Amino acid sequence: MPTSTSPQTGSILKQPLAVWAVAFASVIAFMGIGLVDPILPAIAKSLKASPTETSLLFTSYLMVTGLAMLITSWISSRIGAKKTLLIGLALIVVFAALAGLAGSVEGVIGFRAGWGLGNALFISTALSTIVGAASGGSGAAITLYEAALGVGIAVGPLLGGTLGTISWRGPFFGTAVLMAIGFIAIVTLLREEKSVVRTPTKLSAPFTAMKVPGIRYLAGIALFYNIGFFVLLAYTPYPLGLDEMGLGYTFFAWGLSVAFTSVFVAPLLTKRMKRTSVLKLVLTILALDLIAGGIVIDSQAGLIVCIVIGGLMLGVVNTVLTESVMEASDLPRSVASSSYSAVRFLGGAFAPPGAAALAAAISPSAPMYAGAASVFVAVLIAFAGRKALRRVDNGHEESLLAEAEAITVGESL
Repeated sequence: MPTSTSPQTGSILKQPLAVWAVAFASVIAFMGIGLVDPILPAIAKSLKASPTETSLLFTSYLMVTGLAMLITSWISSRIGAKKTLLIGLALIVVFAALAGLAGSVEGVIGFRAGWGLGNALFISTALSTIVGAASGGSGAAITLYEAALGVGIAVGPLLGGTLGTISWRGPFFGTAVLMAIGFIAIVTLLREEKSVVRTPTKLSAPFTAMKVPGIRYLAGIALFYNIGFFVLLAYTPYPLGLDEMGLGYTFFAWGLSVAFTSVFVAPLLTKRMKRTSVLKLVLTILALDLIAGGIVIDSQAGLIVCIVIGGLMLGVVNTVLTESVMEASDLPRSVASSSYSAVRFLGGAFAPPGAAALAAAISPSAPMYAGAASVFVAVLIAFAGRKALRRVDNGHEESLLAEAEAITVGESL
């Protein structure tokens, strides 16, 4: 019986070398998110900083990444995707190395901000580059991109823990070296078609994109979801009380969970359910998981289980949200991605210091409950935006219709 072929689906493994080069660099870029997790206590001890101060390593990185996302499409539409990617990678190499050389926590925080600028230029352009160059349609490309995110987040803590046993500076130098390799890979393998005429994007385009109801609702969902995401990622290393390698292995398992569900579970769910239904279901489970984490906050084993289960939920939500943004409007992918990602990263920027402050002022469980409440708000936004998000779900219905027609034709032969 013949199988259906949808423009939105395909094998993520059968890709041009250029796509793999960008995906490899994406893995390293996303390593930067979880890289500092295992070394947060070590940085606090070595640089005599409080948990709130060290949590600002996430805030400066994510805030600058989010704000810079608003101008990345304007830049890339003028100088091209390849140059934008390379500038982003070069900035990450420089600022990661400088963070490793810093002599104070304020210095590390500042250099992480510069790292965030490079990250924004790279990440927003990488997604549109992979989608544009990949074979198998946007569905396969987005799955590959989210897989890179998951692998990067998984390997980041493991690398951070391994190099962190030598020195807290080691993970920063390690990232600089790996990003330099990614730079060489893109220079060598990614070719831009000279015949392509670039249409410059207006500086106001990402702001105008927020006028599209679908993108606005998805950005709202991502904003509150990311608060729960970074409570789980940036706060839990403190109550866990593990050493660098213990934290590295814990968040390696968490990141593998993100990668697994991004690649294998999310596509299965969206074939059987509407995207918005998947979001409502999985976000609700994530909120309950955060509540459970708050209840077992004093149990090391219990909290580890909650972290890994949370990773399974995060992988699904990341993929489905990204797919939804790509389908929510007729805007260029780079513009939609920039607008949505800006709000998404800004949501994560406030979570780490907020969680540390709540833990100090109320109790160690309070940040987990606050994260759960934020994720429940994301669920409510998904319900409120069901009409605006109808286009996102129509893609699912059209895919099912095409599959049903293909099966019917196959059975008639």
